Amino acid sequence: MPSQKLDDGRVADARRDNWLDRYAPEWLKPYGRLARWDRPIPLLLLFWPCGFGLGLATLADPARGFDLWALVLFLIGSVAMRGAGCTFNDIVDTDIDMKVARTRSRPIPSGQVSKRQAAQFLIAQMLVGLAVLLQFNGPTILLGVASLVLVAIYPFMKRVTWWPQLFLGLAFNWGALIGWSSQTGSVAIPAILLYAGGILWTIGYDTIYALQDVEDDALIGVRSTARLFGRRTRLLVGLFYAATLVLWGMAGQQVGAGWPFYAGLVPVAALLLWQIVTLHPKDAGSALVRFRANHWVGLLLTLAMLADWAL
Repeated sequence: MPSQKLDDGRVADARRDNWLDRYAPEWLKPYGRLARWDRPIPLLLLFWPCGFGLGLATLADPARGFDLWALVLFLIGSVAMRGAGCTFNDIVDTDIDMKVARTRSRPIPSGQVSKRQAAQFLIAQMLVGLAVLLQFNGPTILLGVASLVLVAIYPFMKRVTWWPQLFLGLAFNWGALIGWSSQTGSVAIPAILLYAGGILWTIGYDTIYALQDVEDDALIGVRSTARLFGRRTRLLVGLFYAATLVLWGMAGQQVGAGWPFYAGLVPVAALLLWQIVTLHPKDAGSALVRFRANHWVGLLLTLAMLADWAL
């Protein structure tokens, strides 16, 4: 079991060779760890739904072309808002993080950053996110502001419901609506189907992620779908993934997607199936590897949309 604070300040569940610990100046490292800059996969899981929304809007009106600059802005915004969300989550969850082996070495419970310093860093990141959001049209700005409600309530859900993964899905996939709205100025059925599929996808992959903490969560009373599903985890995650593919396929059908899009769903389905078939629910390492593989799901779906538009 890791001690409350590792000798060099690193976080217990970060990769040993991550870029932040190797190259960042010492004063920045605690804040980078707070924003999870040392772990890019969840950042990409927040970013890819923005790419989904942009890609789907492009398929709906191929003449408009793919807005690469919007994708760059969404990447910057994802870095800022994912960091802000993690910072807020750690401020709220300090008491819980101190009791869980995987999280007690995080900057606030380990004493690297005070709650006041974390709050100041939170505000700075939110200002960056706001600056990015203001580059888009009015409806997209309103959607971005509305997403703050989901960001604010998510850290409390593990205390009151067995379904915190649902609320994470609502927050993490909001970018699908924003990506679509940034191009169309509205929200329509294809974007809603895409968003719904993303929510189910997140419930699946975050259930896998939560398998790492099942024993600690049970001891301290934290709820999750990993605890709720128990022995049925592989089956139920498989069903969520299957429904995800159906909804994404329906979203494509709504915008008249062609064979390249549906061909692109084949490797997506294969990767999701691999996660289920090879998952060992009681092996934390197995869960983490399969959770991380979902970055490739996001990339493949975005590429499927781009290939359909290009061809």
